[in-house]
Amino acid sequence: MKKLVELEILGLSSNHSQSGSFTLVMGEVEGLRRLPIVIGMFEAQAIAIEIEKIIPNRPMTHDLFKSFSDSFQFEIEKIVISEMKEGVFYAKIHSKSESAMVEIDSRPSDAIAIAVRFGAAIFCSEKVLSEAGIEFSEEDKKEEDKKPSKSVASKGAASKENSLKDFSLDKLNTLLDKAILDEDYEKAARIRDELNKRN
Repeated sequence: MKKLVELEILGLSSNHSQSGSFTLVMGEVEGLRRLPIVIGMFEAQAIAIEIEKIIPNRPMTHDLFKSFSDSFQFEIEKIVISEMKEGVFYAKIHSKSESAMVEIDSRPSDAIAIAVRFGAAIFCSEKVLSEAGIEFSEEDKKEEDKKPSKSVASKGAASKENSLKDFSLDKLNTLLDKAILDEDYEKAARIRDELNKRN
């Protein structure tokens, strides 16, 4: 049995080196290591809207998975980021019903989007975390704690709207696209107004 380390979601930010992608930062629950994972825009949106408890007009793919599993009475016990090969992460979704326990292969981004919907624990193998994790010192941790949190989970919608002036143009454009996609036109208008102020 591989040694597993529990992780929590610390933040989600746009990736400046790869257009259209985001960096999901996971942190060791009982330690100082961080695991950054580059994910796509759709998966980032799926994770963010669940953490923020935003209800889309129509169910997204991961919501559909949740409804499907509820209907057939199986639950997600945990997800495990199990391997890394040539810089690509692999994950397993551990599900169970009354009659069976099943491991399903998954991309980590999809597994995490599903985990947040089920309230399931997120784990990483010690091997992956030691190879791909970034070690924080106690001083780094104290500095990070002093800064305002950038965690998606820690920002409510109201505080996000109040701090539109703090976002970069790229981030505002991403938020605008997301608001339009979600048909949240009131939010889109506020973002558009902030963009117009800067032009």
